[in-house]
Amino acid sequence: METALIAACSAAARGEVPVGAVVLDGNGVPLAIAGNEVEQTHDASAHAELLAMKRAAQARGTTRLEDCTLVVTLEPCPMCAAAAVHFRVRLVVFGAYDPKGGGITHGPRVIDHPACMRRPEIIGGVRETEAAGLLRSFFRALRGAG
Repeated sequence: METALIAACSAAARGEVPVGAVVLDGNGVPLAIAGNEVEQTHDASAHAELLAMKRAAQARGTTRLEDCTLVVTLEPCPMCAAAAVHFRVRLVVFGAYDPKGGGITHGPRVIDHPACMRRPEIIGGVRETEAAGLLRSFFRALRGAG
């Protein structure tokens, strides 16, 4: 989670919502690290976890990340939760819960849906206070500047 938090801080420094992600191989070695790039790339799908999974798959030359762990600072949205299923990620670890936009423990609960083809293991709330604090600080500063 430390690496994901660092990526989130880097994203915030670039004016992005501070979300960071890392994909670890079966031995815990980072394959890809990313922070949000939505504003930078003008791409609403450039979420940290989606970018990290895409880059990890490209690095491996495969679409399957079956032995991998996705670590992300914020509960994945429905799009990213579905992507984790399609990339066949083994484990998703996230920091802050997202009652408004989450797709795993909130909202559509993508992985719990009966039609979900694979169900990665989920661990939420890892370093939740730090991850949530980054988001609160970012949005507080944004509101104060506007």
